[in-house]
Amino acid sequence: MSRLLLPLLFLPSILVAQDRPAFPLNAKRVLFLGDSITHAGGYIVYLEAELIARGVEPRPELINLGLPSETCSGLSEDNHPFPRPNVHERIDRALTKLKPDVVVACYGMNDGIYHPFGEQRFAAYKAGIEKIEQKTKAAGAKLVLMTPTLFDPSPKKPNANLRPLGADEYSWKTPYKDYDKDVLQKYGEWILTRTKSAQMIVNLRKPLLADLKAKRSKDAMFVMAPDGVHINDSGHAMVAAAIANAWGLEGKLQAKPELVALVRKKQNLMHGSWLTHVGHKRPGMKAGMPLERAQAQAEKLDEQIQQLVK
Repeated sequence: MSRLLLPLLFLPSILVAQDRPAFPLNAKRVLFLGDSITHAGGYIVYLEAELIARGVEPRPELINLGLPSETCSGLSEDNHPFPRPNVHERIDRALTKLKPDVVVACYGMNDGIYHPFGEQRFAAYKAGIEKIEQKTKAAGAKLVLMTPTLFDPSPKKPNANLRPLGADEYSWKTPYKDYDKDVLQKYGEWILTRTKSAQMIVNLRKPLLADLKAKRSKDAMFVMAPDGVHINDSGHAMVAAAIANAWGLEGKLQAKPELVALVRKKQNLMHGSWLTHVGHKRPGMKAGMPLERAQAQAEKLDEQIQQLVK
């Protein structure tokens, strides 16, 4: 073997522009819209860390604009402490101010407002998704739709708050006990049909449910979403892996914990800043750092990231 060629075998795999999938990795800016699961940001952190670890260059900027309690349907429980925010109150500003090439949208968890399946609620959800499709297209961006994740109350806690079919009241505090299979499953199946309106669809429920089933078969007390709604860190890693796979980055996540930690610090910093920059009507949210100041700090974190990956 040639001594000249030998060192090349040990160089990291670099996914350059000419040999990587064209979409959505060739975007300059990817905007993530969603509810509290997106707001938590874990899957976006893992995804950005994975792009860095895989050497994707040039790398799209990933912007987390997830907002807790949000819907795309405009629905809200009667006893919710405030009207749930509706993404359509802010999506036009987001598209205008951020000018993304790609929009990734994940809605459904809150859109059924934790009630049994109802045709009117389902129609409102479908109308909300269709408006996202139309507005994204009008803005000249491509759309990635993702199915809702899963609703799974922890087996470690009493489920007295779950309500059977025919109960007097349902809400995020007292959800319908079969909300996952009777509501989110139907919503997810409908998202999978949107192939003519979205440029990509990612099925998040399939890997999450498969993992839950496998682990519950070995440990009946296994927990993925402690409160039934919000998946834990391992769940976010699975979501990131599903997205990465759909984007053409196959295999297990490769990013090291040190890299993930730096990316998380940067994403958390920018998330609050972007939310404040675009604006929203959800009460109780702490204002983010002014955008220019946040971007300056993010640049310093990017320098640390580059030093780490070297």
